[in-house]
Amino acid sequence: MSLERLKSARKKSIGSKQTAKAMEKGSARMVFVAKDAEEHVTREIVKIAQVKGLDLVHVDSMMALGKACGIEVGAAVAAILDA
Repeated sequence: MSLERLKSARKKSIGSKQTAKAMEKGSARMVFVAKDAEEHVTREIVKIAQVKGLDLVHVDSMMALGKACGIEVGAAVAAILDA
């Protein structure tokens, strides 16, 4: 269900750096983190999401998250942004 929301989102960020920037600017609404991503990549994203009270969704794999974002490679994190 949640990945469907990501697939259909008009604006999204893909990757830890872009997602962290969007979260700090306040434009991220829902954050997705792949369970199989390395913790040092996702740790700060999860922390920021929790502090800011954002919806945090854990996805089974980086490949599933990448596919939901419309890319052919895996993604550790992504977010739905304000339209």
